[in-house]
Amino acid sequence: MGFWDTAVQFFWRDESLLVSVMALALAFALFHYHREGRKSIINTLAFFFACMVGQFLGGLLHAMQLPTAAAAAHEAFVIGMGIALIRLWGLLVFRIVLPKAGMTFPRIAEDLFVIVAYLAWGLVRLRYAGLDLGSIVATSAMITAVVAFAMQDTLGNILGGLALQLDNSIEIGDWIKVDDISGKVVDIRWRSTLVETRNWETVVFPNSQLMKNKFLVLGRRSDQPVQWRRWIWFGTALDVTPSKVVKAVEGAISHAEISNVAKQPSSSCVLMEIDKGYARYALRYWLTDMAADDATDAAVRWHVYTALERAGIKLEVEEQNVHYVRENEKYEAAVHQRELARRMKTLKRVELFAQMSEDELHKLAERLKYAPFAKGNVIVKQGVAEQHRLFIIINGEAEVYLEKASGEKRMLNVLSKGDFFGEMSLMTGSPRRASVIAKNDVECYRLDKSAFEEIILARPSIADEVAQILVARRAQLDTALQNLDDEPNHQEMQHQQNDVLATVKRFFGVQ
Repeated sequence: MGFWDTAVQFFWRDESLLVSVMALALAFALFHYHREGRKSIINTLAFFFACMVGQFLGGLLHAMQLPTAAAAAHEAFVIGMGIALIRLWGLLVFRIVLPKAGMTFPRIAEDLFVIVAYLAWGLVRLRYAGLDLGSIVATSAMITAVVAFAMQDTLGNILGGLALQLDNSIEIGDWIKVDDISGKVVDIRWRSTLVETRNWETVVFPNSQLMKNKFLVLGRRSDQPVQWRRWIWFGTALDVTPSKVVKAVEGAISHAEISNVAKQPSSSCVLMEIDKGYARYALRYWLTDMAADDATDAAVRWHVYTALERAGIKLEVEEQNVHYVRENEKYEAAVHQRELARRMKTLKRVELFAQMSEDELHKLAERLKYAPFAKGNVIVKQGVAEQHRLFIIINGEAEVYLEKASGEKRMLNVLSKGDFFGEMSLMTGSPRRASVIAKNDVECYRLDKSAFEEIILARPSIADEVAQILVARRAQLDTALQNLDDEPNHQEMQHQQNDVLATVKRFFGVQ
């Protein structure tokens, strides 16, 4: 037998074709179904064929009459080929087959399975090579004991990482808090867990630290959506009843559309303590996006502030002794006059008050109240009849919505600076016919029934003028609601005017 025939016969065994086809088939399947791991698959396949080349070199050594070196090379490269096949099988089972069957295992479990398979394959091949398996295991146990003693911390981290994933203490994607650090878990490795914070920092926690100390998994509760309760603190004066504060704040938050704030469980406002000259409250809401905590807190604080401002409740802080210089009374009077002139100018643009005298407008201007709304606040709610108020927009935009019985919302109009709404509720006490929601931060003047009552009782003829305007406004709204092209005829409008006039007089008690 020639040199090359001897080398090939030693290199190419009966199982070589089957093993090669298996490696190519596994690589092809993984390359098709596991696209994100193609680089690893190519490297593993390259390692497999490199081991085959090594086996051929072992055949050359055998042909050169070097049997010991040839046998050693052959076994070493067979072990290498087996390792490559085990790696490909591990990828196929854990990355494709099991996930398609609905079973997902932690990455550490996959690594552990593959490593155990590597060790078993190596021990079997060494046994075939003629080594005593018992002596190998005994020697390995001694070596393992020495290594384990020398690497206590490292092994603790490895076992900690395995335990964290096997008992589902944390998962990739969870938000955790350790001491004063909070962030999103992006990877759980053998030695450490990587957490990305909101400040674009990646914190490396040794797994043993997480196992030995307590940590919080934010927003996770069995059979519940991921959401985290946040606390917004504020204080008010002691002369404001808690029920008034709670009603104002909870009402504003529950009806507002605020990004990343859950509707269920509903937000709650609680009086937490009374101390140092003021009452301290906490609004507790549920955050649905852990990464948006600061931005959502800021939005909720603004809603709390505007709700309190509309209710005439001022924020308070801890009492302190402060020396201050009182502003000049003449300056204060000038500021008041400028604000009064601004209010009167605003009132004159409202068609409802066009026929009023300067004195009457002046009285109304004095009774106007400043009412800010945060973006998403429901300014008026369709169907509500308790609040008899007119709103005049001085800054921002608001959207008018019609809510159908099915819950569907249909936008009718966008109101901006100078527009007013709520006149029918103010003058007749009728329920709101549409909802108005703040499109962005909106500033309004608010006119209550009590402010208008004094004027209409002093001059009842105003009711006739108001009724005419209300009927025209209602006709416009009806046209928008029904998508009609024809305006109501004069006779119908006259009939409606008489009805509205009677309602206004009855509502205000005008004889």
